[in-house]
Amino acid sequence: MEALVPAFLLAAITQLCDKPALLTAILADRYGRPLTVAVAAGLAHAAGNFIAAGAATFMAPMMTPNAKSLLLALALIFGALGAIGSGKAPDRLSGWKLGSFLTALLGVLILSFGERTPFFTLALSTGGQPWFAAAGASIASFAVAFVAAVLGERVWRDAPLRWLRILSGIAFLVAGCWIGVNALRLT
Repeated sequence: MEALVPAFLLAAITQLCDKPALLTAILADRYGRPLTVAVAAGLAHAAGNFIAAGAATFMAPMMTPNAKSLLLALALIFGALGAIGSGKAPDRLSGWKLGSFLTALLGVLILSFGERTPFFTLALSTGGQPWFAAAGASIASFAVAFVAAVLGERVWRDAPLRWLRILSGIAFLVAGCWIGVNALRLT
């Protein structure tokens, strides 16, 4: 249960600033079906997070506690770099003619594989309780996708998420460096 809350918080912060939420808002406006698009996006995020948790169950027995801490540190540092550098809008998927559910499901699933949340889920899952980490990240991702779908693209783009992205990037960088220094026993 201890992995649920950190995974929820990391996913909520990162999803607010990541491209899948904007894509969810774009698709909800395009199809006029925000609930359908939000559910599809939530399922896509859940699939990515549970795949990451499944991979962690195979990796964790081979890792030392310091290696697990170092993986979390690297996830936070790369997450910080991704937060500071992710300003480009996602593809609008205009050519996709699969309907609101499948377009959102496949589009968000493909887009989320390159984002930070599954990497955080993988890193947290190696520390133990991978299914709780996946559940926490999935719940937070669905909540953000739901809000993005209901608000729509115009409101989502106008939200002051740039500062949240910068502040979260700084916080992730500091936390990642701190955990990494401790994992390498440099303190």
